Amino acid sequence: MPPNDAPTTPSHQRAAGELEIGIGRDGLRHLFQAAPLRALFPTPEPGETPAIAIVNTAGGLAGGDSLRIAVSAGQGARFTLSTPAAEKVYRSLGPDSRLHCTLAVEDGAALEWIPQETILFDGARFTRRIDAELGRDARLLAAEAVVFGRPARGESFTRGLYRDAWRIRRQGRLLWADGVALDGPEALENPFGFGGAQAMATLLLVDDRAEALLPALREAGCPVTLPRPGLLLLRWLGGAASVRGLLGEAICRLRAVALGLPPRLPRLWTT
Repeated sequence: MPPNDAPTTPSHQRAAGELEIGIGRDGLRHLFQAAPLRALFPTPEPGETPAIAIVNTAGGLAGGDSLRIAVSAGQGARFTLSTPAAEKVYRSLGPDSRLHCTLAVEDGAALEWIPQETILFDGARFTRRIDAELGRDARLLAAEAVVFGRPARGESFTRGLYRDAWRIRRQGRLLWADGVALDGPEALENPFGFGGAQAMATLLLVDDRAEALLPALREAGCPVTLPRPGLLLLRWLGGAASVRGLLGEAICRLRAVALGLPPRLPRLWTT
């Protein structure tokens, strides 16, 4: 057959990273990792629970990349997961960048899921889903923050897509469902939408004692609500630096009163 001289569309290499972590009361029980995801185990500071640093060795997410993270905290386990830096989602040529996280926290376990912020470059397309399943008296402190554009470089998020979905269950019963769908800048500028905010952050505490913490948090000026018994919700919109600072302060306060940890951010956030 004669050679086909028609030009071909170049295919770009896409990352499909996976990370599975299982921790029990006695330490690490299971670890599987596929590039570009890696787990590091820094020495915890005095008074801290064991920490796990989740690293994307690619330095960010390009269009078409997909990451899957599965975390399991066995009965009585206590540990913290964070990231050593903000995650970057680069401008896409069309496909979405995807991240799916599943968190399983068994009876008597306590898990902190507090990665640093995700930065959406102008033109990024990012879809994220977080599913958490908790045992009878398990506790979860979970935070996520997203920055629209790169404010330090004067870049705004003028085009692209951001979709985020949360589902949190206790013993199979739905506790919390939330979703964000942002396609283009209109919602960012709308005074009844994001009101021109550069960043958004969400902080959740699932704890049967959550209602008792409300008065102190409100007295401290935290934007906190109790959507249902056993679930505290805090959310911020505003400038990127301000949102990061307020989220960090709230994490310090909640991890101290709810988890009995030092009222400070993990070293990964500050070094």
